[in-house]
Amino acid sequence: MAADKQNEAKLSLMDENKENIQGGLGLEILQIIKESQQQHGLRHGDYQRYRGYCSRRLRRLRKTLGFKMGNRHKFVGKKVTVEILSDSRYLLLVLMEAERAWSYAMQLKQEANTEPRKKFHLLARLRKAAKHSEKLEKLCESPRVDAKTKLEAQAYTAYLTGMVHFELQEWKLAMEAFNKCKTIYEKLASAFTEELAVLYRQRVDEISPNIRYCAYNIGDQNAINDLMQMRLTGGGGGMMAEKLEALITQARTKQAATMSEVEWRGRTVPVKSDKARIFLLGLADNEAAIAQAVNEETKEHLYETLLAECRDTIQAVREDIKSEAKQRERSSDNESGKVSNLQFLHSYLTYIKLCTLVKRNESMAHTLQAKLKETGADENKRGPRPQDLIRLYDIILQSLAELSTLQGLEDDHTFQKEVSLKTLVYKAYRCFFIAQSYVLVKKWSEALVLYERVLKYAKEVQSKVKSFKNNLKDLPDVQELIAEVNAEKYSLQAAAILDTDETPEVSPQQQVNDNKPLCEHLDNFHLDKTLVGKHPSLVQFPPEFQTIPCKPLFFDLALNHVAFPPLDDKVEQKGKGGLTGYIKGIFGFGS
Repeated sequence: MAADKQNEAKLSLMDENKENIQGGLGLEILQIIKESQQQHGLRHGDYQRYRGYCSRRLRRLRKTLGFKMGNRHKFVGKKVTVEILSDSRYLLLVLMEAERAWSYAMQLKQEANTEPRKKFHLLARLRKAAKHSEKLEKLCESPRVDAKTKLEAQAYTAYLTGMVHFELQEWKLAMEAFNKCKTIYEKLASAFTEELAVLYRQRVDEISPNIRYCAYNIGDQNAINDLMQMRLTGGGGGMMAEKLEALITQARTKQAATMSEVEWRGRTVPVKSDKARIFLLGLADNEAAIAQAVNEETKEHLYETLLAECRDTIQAVREDIKSEAKQRERSSDNESGKVSNLQFLHSYLTYIKLCTLVKRNESMAHTLQAKLKETGADENKRGPRPQDLIRLYDIILQSLAELSTLQGLEDDHTFQKEVSLKTLVYKAYRCFFIAQSYVLVKKWSEALVLYERVLKYAKEVQSKVKSFKNNLKDLPDVQELIAEVNAEKYSLQAAAILDTDETPEVSPQQQVNDNKPLCEHLDNFHLDKTLVGKHPSLVQFPPEFQTIPCKPLFFDLALNHVAFPPLDDKVEQKGKGGLTGYIKGIFGFGS
Protein backbone atom coordinates (compact mmCIF):
# COMPACT_ATOMS: atom_id res chain seq x y z
CA MET A 1 0.00 0.00 0.00
CA ALA A 2 2.79 2.41 0.91
CA ALA A 3 4.55 1.60 -2.37
CA ASP A 4 1.35 2.30 -4.32
CA LYS A 5 0.96 5.70 -2.66
CA GLN A 6 4.60 6.50 -3.33
CA ASN A 7 4.17 5.62 -7.01
CA GLU A 8 1.07 7.85 -7.21
CA ALA A 9 2.91 10.75 -5.60
CA LYS A 10 5.77 10.30 -8.06
CA LEU A 11 3.32 10.17 -10.97
CA SER A 12 1.59 13.34 -9.73
CA LEU A 13 4.90 15.17 -9.49
CA MET A 14 5.90 14.05 -12.99
CA ASP A 15 2.55 15.21 -14.39
CA GLU A 16 2.87 18.62 -12.71
CA ASN A 17 6.36 19.09 -14.11
CA LYS A 18 5.16 18.02 -17.54
CA GLU A 19 2.24 20.44 -17.42
CA ASN A 20 4.53 23.31 -16.47
CA ILE A 21 6.90 22.50 -19.35
CA GLN A 22 4.37 21.74 -22.08
CA GLY A 23 1.49 23.88 -20.95
CA GLY A 24 -1.01 20.94 -21.15
CA LEU A 25 -2.16 17.76 -19.44
CA GLY A 26 -0.22 14.57 -20.23
CA LEU A 27 -0.45 10.90 -19.27
CA GLU A 28 1.93 8.07 -20.20
CA ILE A 29 -0.91 5.60 -20.76
CA LEU A 30 1.01 2.55 -22.03
CA GLN A 31 3.89 3.00 -19.59
CA ILE A 32 1.54 3.30 -16.61
CA ILE A 33 -0.52 0.23 -17.43
CA LYS A 34 2.55 -1.89 -18.25
CA GLU A 35 4.31 -1.01 -14.98
CA SER A 36 1.15 -1.55 -12.96
CA GLN A 37 0.48 -4.91 -14.60
CA GLN A 38 4.02 -6.18 -14.03
CA GLN A 39 4.11 -5.08 -10.40
CA HIS A 40 0.66 -6.30 -9.40
CA GLY A 41 0.05 -9.84 -10.57
CA LEU A 42 0.17 -10.06 -14.36
CA ARG A 43 3.74 -11.30 -14.34
CA HIS A 44 2.23 -14.56 -13.05
CA GLY A 45 -1.13 -14.27 -14.82
CA ASP A 46 -2.98 -13.29 -11.65
CA TYR A 47 -5.75 -11.03 -13.03
CA GLN A 48 -7.72 -11.06 -9.79
CA ARG A 49 -4.84 -9.45 -7.90
CA TYR A 50 -4.49 -6.78 -10.59
CA ARG A 51 -8.22 -6.05 -10.47
CA GLY A 52 -7.98 -5.54 -6.70
CA TYR A 53 -5.07 -3.14 -7.22
CA CYS A 54 -7.10 -1.12 -9.76
CA SER A 55 -10.02 -0.86 -7.29
CA ARG A 56 -7.76 0.35 -4.47
CA ARG A 57 -6.05 2.88 -6.72
CA LEU A 58 -9.42 4.22 -7.90
CA ARG A 59 -10.48 4.73 -4.29
CA ARG A 60 -7.28 6.60 -3.45
CA LEU A 61 -7.56 8.79 -6.57
CA ARG A 62 -11.17 9.76 -5.77
CA LYS A 63 -10.21 10.60 -2.22
CA THR A 64 -7.21 12.66 -3.32
CA LEU A 65 -9.18 14.56 -5.95
CA GLY A 66 -12.25 15.00 -3.73
CA PHE A 67 -14.25 13.18 -6.39
CA LYS A 68 -16.21 10.82 -4.14
CA MET A 69 -19.40 9.11 -5.25
CA GLY A 70 -21.60 10.31 -2.35
CA ASN A 71 -21.08 9.05 1.18
CA ARG A 72 -21.52 5.84 3.11
CA HIS A 73 -25.31 6.30 3.26
CA LYS A 74 -26.10 7.42 -0.28
CA PHE A 75 -24.53 6.93 -3.70
CA VAL A 76 -24.26 9.98 -5.92
CA GLY A 77 -22.86 9.24 -9.36
CA LYS A 78 -20.34 11.63 -10.88
CA LYS A 79 -18.77 11.73 -14.31
CA VAL A 80 -15.43 13.12 -15.36
CA THR A 81 -16.15 15.87 -17.86
CA VAL A 82 -14.00 18.25 -19.89
CA GLU A 83 -15.05 21.17 -17.66
CA ILE A 84 -13.46 19.69 -14.51
CA LEU A 85 -10.37 18.43 -16.36
CA SER A 86 -7.78 20.45 -14.46
CA ASP A 87 -5.49 17.60 -13.37
CA SER A 88 -4.04 14.63 -15.28
CA ARG A 89 -5.20 12.38 -12.43
CA TYR A 90 -8.74 12.71 -13.77
CA LEU A 91 -7.51 10.96 -16.92
CA LEU A 92 -5.80 8.34 -14.77
CA LEU A 93 -9.12 7.80 -12.96
CA VAL A 94 -10.88 6.83 -16.21
CA LEU A 95 -7.90 4.72 -17.30
CA MET A 96 -8.02 2.70 -14.07
CA GLU A 97 -11.74 2.09 -14.56
CA ALA A 98 -11.03 0.65 -18.00
CA GLU A 99 -8.16 -1.47 -16.65
CA ARG A 100 -10.33 -2.82 -13.82
CA ALA A 101 -13.03 -3.94 -16.28
CA TRP A 102 -10.42 -5.46 -18.64
CA SER A 103 -8.68 -7.42 -15.85
CA TYR A 104 -12.04 -8.79 -14.67
CA ALA A 105 -12.76 -9.92 -18.25
CA MET A 106 -9.42 -11.73 -18.45
CA GLN A 107 -10.06 -13.37 -15.08
CA LEU A 108 -13.43 -14.62 -16.35
CA LYS A 109 -11.75 -15.92 -19.50
CA GLN A 110 -9.52 -18.15 -17.39
CA GLU A 111 -12.54 -19.42 -15.48
CA ALA A 112 -14.60 -19.91 -18.66
CA ASN A 113 -12.51 -22.96 -19.57
CA THR A 114 -14.39 -24.95 -16.92
CA GLU A 115 -17.56 -22.81 -16.70
CA PRO A 116 -18.71 -21.86 -20.24
CA ARG A 117 -21.55 -19.65 -18.96
CA LYS A 118 -19.02 -17.09 -17.76
CA LYS A 119 -18.26 -16.19 -21.36
CA PHE A 120 -21.35 -13.93 -21.41
CA HIS A 121 -20.12 -12.06 -18.32
CA LEU A 122 -16.68 -11.86 -19.96
CA LEU A 123 -18.12 -10.12 -23.03
CA ALA A 124 -20.03 -7.67 -20.83
CA ARG A 125 -16.88 -6.66 -18.95
CA LEU A 126 -14.89 -6.29 -22.17
CA ARG A 127 -17.58 -3.99 -23.58
CA LYS A 128 -17.43 -2.02 -20.33
CA ALA A 129 -13.66 -1.64 -20.66
CA ALA A 130 -14.04 -0.46 -24.28
CA LYS A 131 -16.71 2.05 -23.16
CA HIS A 132 -14.37 3.52 -20.52
CA SER A 133 -11.56 3.73 -23.10
CA GLU A 134 -13.86 5.64 -25.48
CA LYS A 135 -14.66 8.00 -22.63
CA LEU A 136 -10.93 8.50 -22.06
CA GLU A 137 -10.42 9.22 -25.78
CA LYS A 138 -13.17 11.87 -25.76
CA LEU A 139 -11.64 13.55 -22.70
CA CYS A 140 -8.27 13.61 -24.44
CA GLU A 141 -9.79 15.53 -27.37
CA SER A 142 -9.77 18.58 -25.11
CA PRO A 143 -7.22 21.27 -26.10
CA ARG A 144 -5.79 21.01 -22.58
CA VAL A 145 -4.35 17.56 -23.37
CA ASP A 146 -1.11 17.21 -25.32
CA ALA A 147 -0.88 15.42 -28.68
CA LYS A 148 1.03 12.36 -27.47
CA THR A 149 -1.61 11.53 -24.85
CA LYS A 150 -4.33 11.89 -27.52
CA LEU A 151 -2.58 9.36 -29.76
CA GLU A 152 -2.01 6.91 -26.91
CA ALA A 153 -5.67 7.16 -25.91
CA GLN A 154 -6.75 6.42 -29.50
CA ALA A 155 -4.44 3.38 -29.65
CA TYR A 156 -5.70 2.12 -26.27
CA THR A 157 -9.33 2.45 -27.41
CA ALA A 158 -8.58 0.66 -30.68
CA TYR A 159 -6.90 -2.18 -28.77
CA LEU A 160 -9.85 -2.80 -26.41
CA THR A 161 -12.35 -2.45 -29.26
CA GLY A 162 -10.39 -5.03 -31.22
CA MET A 163 -10.44 -7.38 -28.23
CA VAL A 164 -14.25 -7.15 -28.08
CA HIS A 165 -14.65 -7.93 -31.78
CA PHE A 166 -12.05 -10.71 -31.50
CA GLU A 167 -14.07 -12.45 -28.78
CA LEU A 168 -17.25 -12.02 -30.83
CA GLN A 169 -15.40 -13.56 -33.83
CA GLU A 170 -16.05 -10.46 -35.91
CA TRP A 171 -12.75 -10.90 -37.68
CA LYS A 172 -12.92 -7.99 -40.12
CA LEU A 173 -13.81 -5.38 -37.49
CA ALA A 174 -11.23 -6.81 -35.10
CA MET A 175 -8.55 -6.67 -37.78
CA GLU A 176 -9.34 -3.04 -38.59
CA ALA A 177 -9.15 -2.05 -34.91
CA PHE A 178 -5.87 -3.92 -34.34
CA ASN A 179 -4.34 -2.42 -37.49
CA LYS A 180 -5.25 1.08 -36.30
CA CYS A 181 -3.67 0.37 -32.90
CA LYS A 182 -0.54 -1.06 -34.54
CA THR A 183 -0.14 1.93 -36.86
CA ILE A 184 -0.37 4.45 -33.99
CA TYR A 185 2.16 2.61 -31.84
CA GLU A 186 4.60 2.24 -34.74
CA LYS A 187 4.43 6.00 -35.37
CA LEU A 188 4.95 6.73 -31.67
CA ALA A 189 7.92 4.34 -31.54
CA SER A 190 9.63 6.23 -34.36
CA ALA A 191 9.02 9.66 -32.79
CA PHE A 192 10.18 9.26 -29.15
CA THR A 193 13.13 8.05 -27.08
CA GLU A 194 14.42 4.49 -27.19
CA GLU A 195 13.05 3.69 -23.72
CA LEU A 196 9.49 4.49 -24.77
CA ALA A 197 10.02 2.98 -28.24
CA VAL A 198 10.75 -0.42 -26.63
CA LEU A 199 7.32 -0.36 -24.93
CA TYR A 200 5.56 0.57 -28.15
CA ARG A 201 7.32 -2.17 -30.12
CA GLN A 202 6.40 -4.75 -27.47
CA ARG A 203 2.75 -3.78 -27.84
CA VAL A 204 3.05 -4.09 -31.63
CA ASP A 205 4.52 -7.60 -31.20
CA GLU A 206 1.58 -8.54 -28.95
CA ILE A 207 -0.97 -7.35 -31.51
CA SER A 208 0.63 -8.97 -34.60
CA PRO A 209 -0.53 -12.58 -33.88
CA ASN A 210 -4.11 -11.36 -33.46
CA ILE A 211 -3.98 -9.55 -36.81
CA ARG A 212 -2.66 -12.64 -38.59
CA TYR A 213 -5.25 -14.86 -36.94
CA CYS A 214 -8.01 -12.51 -38.08
CA ALA A 215 -6.54 -12.53 -41.60
CA TYR A 216 -6.59 -16.34 -41.65
CA ASN A 217 -10.23 -16.47 -40.56
CA ILE A 218 -11.17 -13.88 -43.18
CA GLY A 219 -9.71 -16.15 -45.87
CA ASP A 220 -5.99 -15.42 -46.16
CA GLN A 221 -4.45 -18.92 -46.28
CA ASN A 222 -0.92 -17.52 -46.23
CA ALA A 223 -1.45 -16.26 -42.70
CA ILE A 224 -1.31 -19.80 -41.30
CA ASN A 225 2.37 -20.00 -42.21
CA ASP A 226 3.05 -16.78 -40.31
CA LEU A 227 1.14 -18.12 -37.31
CA MET A 228 3.13 -21.37 -37.33
CA GLN A 229 6.36 -19.38 -37.49
CA MET A 230 5.23 -17.28 -34.52
CA ARG A 231 4.55 -20.47 -32.63
CA LEU A 232 8.20 -21.47 -33.13
CA THR A 233 9.48 -18.15 -31.82
CA GLY A 234 7.14 -18.26 -28.80
CA GLY A 235 5.09 -15.28 -29.99
CA GLY A 236 1.48 -14.84 -28.98
CA GLY A 237 0.66 -15.64 -25.40
CA GLY A 238 -2.44 -16.15 -23.31
CA MET A 239 -5.61 -15.98 -25.37
CA MET A 240 -3.73 -16.06 -28.67
CA ALA A 241 -1.84 -19.24 -27.76
CA GLU A 242 -5.10 -21.09 -27.10
CA LYS A 243 -6.59 -19.84 -30.37
CA LEU A 244 -3.49 -20.94 -32.28
CA GLU A 245 -3.51 -24.46 -30.82
CA ALA A 246 -7.22 -24.78 -31.65
CA LEU A 247 -6.53 -23.59 -35.20
CA ILE A 248 -3.78 -26.16 -35.72
CA THR A 249 -5.99 -28.96 -34.38
CA GLN A 250 -8.82 -27.87 -36.66
CA ALA A 251 -6.56 -27.91 -39.73
CA ARG A 252 -5.26 -31.39 -38.86
CA THR A 253 -8.79 -32.69 -38.30
CA LYS A 254 -9.72 -31.70 -41.86
CA GLN A 255 -6.70 -33.57 -43.21
CA ALA A 256 -7.29 -36.62 -41.01
CA ALA A 257 -10.24 -37.74 -43.13
CA THR A 258 -7.84 -38.59 -45.98
CA MET A 259 -5.51 -40.73 -43.82
CA SER A 260 -6.44 -44.41 -43.47
CA GLU A 261 -3.22 -46.34 -42.79
CA VAL A 262 0.41 -46.04 -41.73
CA GLU A 263 3.46 -48.12 -42.61
CA TRP A 264 6.22 -48.93 -40.11
CA ARG A 265 8.91 -51.63 -40.02
CA GLY A 266 7.60 -53.19 -43.21
CA ARG A 267 4.04 -53.59 -41.96
CA THR A 268 1.01 -51.53 -43.00
CA VAL A 269 -1.47 -50.85 -40.20
CA PRO A 270 -4.94 -49.29 -40.63
CA VAL A 271 -5.59 -46.24 -38.44
CA LYS A 272 -9.22 -46.01 -37.40
CA SER A 273 -8.90 -43.72 -34.36
CA ASP A 274 -9.40 -40.04 -35.21
CA LYS A 275 -7.11 -39.02 -32.37
CA ALA A 276 -4.31 -41.22 -33.74
CA ARG A 277 -4.82 -39.81 -37.26
CA ILE A 278 -4.61 -36.22 -36.07
CA PHE A 279 -1.47 -36.97 -34.05
CA LEU A 280 0.31 -38.83 -36.86
CA LEU A 281 -0.55 -36.08 -39.35
CA GLY A 282 0.95 -33.42 -37.10
CA LEU A 283 4.03 -35.48 -36.19
CA ALA A 284 6.14 -34.26 -39.11
CA ASP A 285 5.11 -30.63 -38.46
CA ASN A 286 5.99 -30.93 -34.79
CA GLU A 287 9.39 -32.43 -35.55
CA ALA A 288 10.08 -29.68 -38.09
CA ALA A 289 9.02 -27.06 -35.54
CA ILE A 290 11.42 -28.53 -32.97
CA ALA A 291 14.26 -28.48 -35.49
CA GLN A 292 13.57 -24.81 -36.31
CA ALA A 293 13.14 -23.64 -32.70
CA VAL A 294 15.16 -20.50 -32.05
CA ASN A 295 16.01 -21.16 -28.40
CA GLU A 296 16.12 -23.98 -25.88
CA GLU A 297 13.06 -22.78 -23.97
CA THR A 298 10.86 -22.93 -27.08
CA LYS A 299 12.29 -26.32 -28.02
CA GLU A 300 11.56 -27.68 -24.53
CA HIS A 301 7.97 -26.38 -24.75
CA LEU A 302 7.46 -28.06 -28.15
CA TYR A 303 8.87 -31.34 -26.85
CA GLU A 304 6.49 -31.26 -23.89
CA THR A 305 3.53 -30.50 -26.19
CA LEU A 306 4.43 -33.40 -28.49
CA LEU A 307 4.85 -35.81 -25.57
CA ALA A 308 1.51 -34.77 -24.06
CA GLU A 309 -0.27 -35.36 -27.40
CA CYS A 310 1.49 -38.72 -27.76
CA ARG A 311 0.43 -39.87 -24.28
CA ASP A 312 -3.21 -38.92 -24.97
CA THR A 313 -3.13 -40.81 -28.27
CA ILE A 314 -1.59 -43.90 -26.65
CA GLN A 315 -4.31 -43.83 -23.99
CA ALA A 316 -7.03 -43.66 -26.69
CA VAL A 317 -5.48 -46.62 -28.57
CA ARG A 318 -5.18 -48.56 -25.31
CA GLU A 319 -8.91 -48.15 -24.77
CA ASP A 320 -9.53 -49.47 -28.28
CA ILE A 321 -7.32 -52.49 -27.51
CA LYS A 322 -9.40 -53.27 -24.41
CA SER A 323 -12.61 -53.10 -26.45
CA GLU A 324 -11.08 -55.37 -29.11
CA ALA A 325 -10.00 -57.88 -26.43
CA LYS A 326 -13.54 -58.07 -25.08
CA GLN A 327 -14.90 -58.72 -28.56
CA ARG A 328 -12.34 -61.47 -29.11
CA GLU A 329 -13.38 -63.15 -25.89
CA ARG A 330 -16.97 -63.25 -27.11
CA SER A 331 -16.06 -64.56 -30.57
CA SER A 332 -14.87 -68.09 -31.14
CA ASP A 333 -11.98 -67.40 -33.56
CA ASN A 334 -9.16 -66.22 -31.29
CA GLU A 335 -5.87 -65.74 -33.13
CA SER A 336 -3.05 -66.69 -30.81
CA GLY A 337 0.58 -65.66 -31.25
CA LYS A 338 -0.08 -62.88 -33.77
CA VAL A 339 0.12 -59.21 -32.84
CA SER A 340 -3.07 -57.41 -33.84
CA ASN A 341 -3.10 -54.21 -35.85
CA LEU A 342 -4.12 -52.14 -32.83
CA GLN A 343 -1.34 -53.63 -30.70
CA PHE A 344 1.19 -52.91 -33.45
CA LEU A 345 -0.13 -49.34 -33.74
CA HIS A 346 0.25 -49.04 -29.96
CA SER A 347 3.87 -50.22 -30.29
CA TYR A 348 4.47 -47.62 -33.02
CA LEU A 349 3.08 -44.78 -30.89
CA THR A 350 5.11 -45.97 -27.90
CA TYR A 351 8.19 -46.02 -30.14
CA ILE A 352 7.50 -42.38 -31.11
CA LYS A 353 7.09 -41.41 -27.46
CA LEU A 354 10.30 -43.14 -26.33
CA CYS A 355 12.33 -41.74 -29.25
CA THR A 356 11.03 -38.24 -28.46
CA LEU A 357 12.05 -38.71 -24.82
CA VAL A 358 15.54 -39.75 -25.94
CA LYS A 359 15.86 -36.70 -28.23
CA ARG A 360 14.58 -34.32 -25.55
CA ASN A 361 16.97 -35.63 -22.89
CA GLU A 362 19.84 -35.58 -25.39
CA SER A 363 19.04 -31.94 -26.19
CA MET A 364 19.00 -31.11 -22.48
CA ALA A 365 22.30 -32.97 -22.06
CA HIS A 366 23.94 -30.89 -24.81
CA THR A 367 22.74 -27.70 -23.14
CA LEU A 368 24.04 -28.79 -19.73
CA GLN A 369 27.33 -29.91 -21.25
CA ALA A 370 27.86 -26.45 -22.78
CA LYS A 371 27.08 -24.84 -19.42
CA LEU A 372 29.45 -27.29 -17.70
CA LYS A 373 32.30 -26.19 -19.96
CA GLU A 374 31.54 -22.54 -19.27
CA THR A 375 31.53 -23.22 -15.53
CA GLY A 376 34.85 -25.08 -15.84
CA ALA A 377 36.40 -22.03 -17.49
CA ASP A 378 35.12 -19.77 -14.71
CA GLU A 379 35.74 -21.38 -11.32
CA ASN A 380 33.76 -18.75 -9.42
CA LYS A 381 30.62 -19.42 -11.47
CA ARG A 382 28.29 -22.05 -10.09
CA GLY A 383 26.65 -24.31 -12.67
CA PRO A 384 25.61 -27.89 -13.43
CA ARG A 385 27.57 -30.91 -12.27
CA PRO A 386 28.48 -34.15 -14.09
CA GLN A 387 25.91 -35.93 -11.87
CA ASP A 388 23.12 -34.01 -13.65
CA LEU A 389 24.25 -35.36 -17.01
CA ILE A 390 24.58 -38.88 -15.60
CA ARG A 391 20.93 -38.71 -14.54
CA LEU A 392 19.83 -37.66 -18.06
CA TYR A 393 21.76 -40.51 -19.70
CA ASP A 394 20.25 -42.94 -17.18
CA ILE A 395 16.78 -41.89 -18.38
CA ILE A 396 17.88 -42.30 -22.02
CA LEU A 397 19.16 -45.84 -21.33
CA GLN A 398 15.92 -46.67 -19.54
CA SER A 399 13.93 -45.53 -22.60
CA LEU A 400 16.11 -47.64 -24.89
CA ALA A 401 15.57 -50.67 -22.64
CA GLU A 402 11.80 -50.18 -23.03
CA LEU A 403 12.23 -49.92 -26.82
CA SER A 404 13.76 -53.39 -26.99
CA THR A 405 10.69 -54.91 -25.30
CA LEU A 406 8.03 -53.44 -27.63
CA GLN A 407 5.33 -55.91 -28.57
CA GLY A 408 5.60 -57.21 -32.13
CA LEU A 409 9.31 -56.37 -32.52
CA GLU A 410 10.85 -59.23 -30.55
CA ASP A 411 11.81 -61.10 -33.73
CA ASP A 412 12.95 -58.00 -35.65
CA HIS A 413 16.70 -58.60 -35.36
CA THR A 414 17.62 -55.43 -37.26
CA PHE A 415 15.60 -53.31 -34.84
CA GLN A 416 17.13 -55.04 -31.83
CA LYS A 417 20.64 -54.47 -33.18
CA GLU A 418 19.87 -50.78 -33.75
CA VAL A 419 18.65 -50.42 -30.16
CA SER A 420 21.69 -52.26 -28.77
CA LEU A 421 24.01 -50.02 -30.80
CA LYS A 422 22.28 -46.88 -29.50
CA THR A 423 22.57 -48.29 -26.00
CA LEU A 424 26.34 -48.68 -26.44
CA VAL A 425 26.67 -45.06 -27.59
CA TYR A 426 24.79 -43.62 -24.64
CA LYS A 427 26.56 -45.97 -22.23
CA ALA A 428 29.83 -44.50 -23.47
CA TYR A 429 28.60 -40.95 -22.79
CA ARG A 430 27.26 -41.92 -19.38
CA CYS A 431 30.57 -43.59 -18.49
CA PHE A 432 32.44 -40.46 -19.65
CA PHE A 433 30.54 -38.22 -17.24
CA ILE A 434 30.94 -40.70 -14.39
CA ALA A 435 34.69 -40.42 -15.00
CA GLN A 436 34.35 -36.62 -14.94
CA SER A 437 32.69 -36.84 -11.52
CA TYR A 438 35.62 -38.94 -10.22
CA VAL A 439 38.11 -36.40 -11.60
CA LEU A 440 36.44 -33.67 -9.53
CA VAL A 441 37.14 -35.60 -6.31
CA LYS A 442 40.72 -36.46 -7.45
CA LYS A 443 40.19 -40.21 -7.76
CA TRP A 444 42.63 -40.53 -10.61
CA SER A 445 42.88 -44.31 -10.93
CA GLU A 446 39.09 -44.80 -10.98
CA ALA A 447 38.67 -42.04 -13.57
CA LEU A 448 41.40 -43.54 -15.76
CA VAL A 449 39.74 -46.97 -15.70
CA LEU A 450 36.41 -45.38 -16.68
CA TYR A 451 38.03 -43.48 -19.57
CA GLU A 452 39.40 -46.79 -20.84
CA ARG A 453 35.88 -48.20 -20.62
CA VAL A 454 34.58 -45.27 -22.70
CA LEU A 455 37.17 -46.00 -25.39
CA LYS A 456 36.17 -49.67 -25.36
CA TYR A 457 32.49 -48.76 -25.91
CA ALA A 458 33.35 -46.24 -28.62
CA LYS A 459 35.53 -48.67 -30.57
CA GLU A 460 32.83 -51.30 -30.35
CA VAL A 461 30.32 -48.80 -31.76
CA GLN A 462 32.67 -47.92 -34.62
CA SER A 463 33.06 -51.57 -35.54
CA LYS A 464 29.28 -52.12 -35.66
CA VAL A 465 28.03 -48.83 -37.08
CA LYS A 466 29.15 -49.49 -40.66
CA SER A 467 26.14 -51.67 -41.44
CA PHE A 468 23.67 -49.08 -40.00
CA LYS A 469 24.85 -45.85 -41.61
CA ASN A 470 21.53 -45.10 -43.29
CA ASN A 471 19.35 -45.93 -40.28
CA LEU A 472 21.31 -44.21 -37.50
CA LYS A 473 21.97 -40.73 -38.84
CA ASP A 474 20.82 -39.03 -35.63
CA LEU A 475 23.30 -40.88 -33.39
CA PRO A 476 25.98 -38.78 -31.66
CA ASP A 477 29.43 -38.95 -33.25
CA VAL A 478 31.65 -41.17 -31.10
CA GLN A 479 34.77 -39.92 -32.88
CA GLU A 480 34.43 -36.59 -31.08
CA LEU A 481 34.00 -38.48 -27.81
CA ILE A 482 37.19 -40.50 -28.46
CA ALA A 483 39.18 -37.32 -29.12
CA GLU A 484 37.81 -35.72 -25.97
CA VAL A 485 38.60 -38.82 -23.88
CA ASN A 486 42.20 -38.91 -25.14
CA ALA A 487 42.64 -35.25 -24.22
CA GLU A 488 41.13 -35.84 -20.80
CA LYS A 489 43.40 -38.84 -20.22
CA TYR A 490 46.53 -36.76 -20.80
CA SER A 491 45.23 -34.05 -18.48
CA LEU A 492 44.36 -36.65 -15.87
CA GLN A 493 47.79 -38.27 -16.00
CA ALA A 494 49.50 -34.89 -15.64
CA ALA A 495 47.27 -33.98 -12.69
CA ALA A 496 47.95 -37.36 -11.06
CA ILE A 497 51.74 -36.92 -11.41
CA LEU A 498 51.60 -33.43 -9.93
CA ASP A 499 49.40 -34.68 -7.13
CA THR A 500 51.87 -37.45 -6.21
CA ASP A 501 55.04 -35.32 -6.53
CA GLU A 502 53.80 -32.46 -4.44
CA THR A 503 52.78 -32.91 -0.88
CA PRO A 504 49.02 -32.71 -0.82
CA GLU A 505 47.44 -29.89 1.01
CA VAL A 506 47.01 -30.68 4.65
CA SER A 507 43.55 -30.42 6.10
CA PRO A 508 42.99 -27.93 8.93
CA GLN A 509 42.71 -30.74 11.49
CA GLN A 510 46.06 -32.24 10.41
CA GLN A 511 47.69 -28.82 10.55
CA VAL A 512 46.76 -28.48 14.20
CA ASN A 513 48.12 -31.93 15.12
CA ASP A 514 51.31 -31.68 13.03
CA ASN A 515 52.40 -28.05 13.37
CA LYS A 516 56.14 -28.63 13.43
CA PRO A 517 58.62 -25.79 12.89
CA LEU A 518 61.03 -25.75 9.98
CA CYS A 519 64.08 -26.70 12.08
CA GLU A 520 62.55 -30.12 12.87
CA HIS A 521 62.17 -31.29 9.22
CA LEU A 522 65.16 -29.77 7.46
CA ASP A 523 65.91 -33.08 5.76
CA ASN A 524 62.40 -33.41 4.23
CA PHE A 525 60.86 -31.21 1.48
CA HIS A 526 57.50 -29.87 2.56
CA LEU A 527 55.30 -27.16 1.00
CA ASP A 528 54.19 -24.88 3.77
CA LYS A 529 52.51 -21.60 2.82
CA THR A 530 53.07 -20.16 6.30
CA LEU A 531 56.85 -20.02 5.72
CA VAL A 532 56.44 -17.13 3.27
CA GLY A 533 53.88 -15.33 5.40
CA LYS A 534 54.24 -12.77 8.14
CA HIS A 535 54.60 -15.33 10.94
CA PRO A 536 56.73 -18.24 9.66
CA SER A 537 57.23 -21.20 11.97
CA LEU A 538 61.02 -21.56 11.96
CA VAL A 539 61.87 -22.63 15.52
CA GLN A 540 59.94 -23.23 18.68
CA PHE A 541 60.20 -20.32 21.08
CA PRO A 542 60.49 -20.45 23.99
CA PRO A 543 62.23 -23.83 23.76
CA GLU A 544 61.00 -26.77 25.81
CA PHE A 545 62.78 -27.90 28.97
CA GLN A 546 65.33 -30.72 28.57
CA THR A 547 66.63 -33.20 31.18
CA ILE A 548 70.28 -32.78 32.30
CA PRO A 549 72.45 -34.87 34.82
CA CYS A 550 72.37 -33.50 38.41
CA LYS A 551 75.33 -33.25 40.93
CA PRO A 552 76.18 -36.71 42.44
CA LEU A 553 75.69 -37.54 46.13
CA PHE A 554 78.29 -39.81 47.88
CA PHE A 555 77.28 -42.13 50.73
CA ASP A 556 79.99 -43.96 52.96
CA LEU A 557 78.49 -47.41 53.15
CA ALA A 558 81.75 -49.24 54.15
CA LEU A 559 82.21 -47.43 57.51
CA ASN A 560 79.84 -49.77 59.30
CA HIS A 561 82.00 -52.76 58.35
CA VAL A 562 85.47 -51.34 59.28
CA ALA A 563 87.12 -52.71 62.50
CA PHE A 564 89.36 -50.07 64.11
CA PRO A 565 92.51 -51.13 66.19
CA PRO A 566 92.34 -50.90 70.05
CA LEU A 567 93.65 -47.65 71.59
CA ASP A 568 93.57 -48.62 75.27
CA ASP A 569 97.30 -48.33 75.74
CA LYS A 570 97.24 -44.78 74.45
CA VAL A 571 94.34 -43.63 76.64
CA GLU A 572 95.40 -42.20 80.08
CA GLN A 573 93.98 -44.18 83.04
CA LYS A 574 92.29 -42.16 85.80
CA GLY A 575 92.63 -43.29 89.39
CA LYS A 576 89.89 -44.27 91.79
CA GLY A 577 89.59 -41.72 94.75
CA GLY A 578 86.61 -43.09 96.60
CA LEU A 579 84.05 -40.87 98.17
CA THR A 580 86.55 -38.09 98.81
CA GLY A 581 87.61 -38.04 95.25
CA TYR A 582 84.05 -38.12 94.16
CA ILE A 583 83.25 -35.04 96.18
CA LYS A 584 86.34 -33.30 94.94
CA GLY A 585 85.39 -34.14 91.48
CA ILE A 586 82.00 -32.58 91.93
CA PHE A 587 83.29 -29.32 93.21
CA GLY A 588 86.23 -29.26 90.85
CA PHE A 589 88.94 -29.64 93.45
CA GLY A 590 90.54 -32.57 91.75
CA SER A 591 91.14 -30.97 88.39
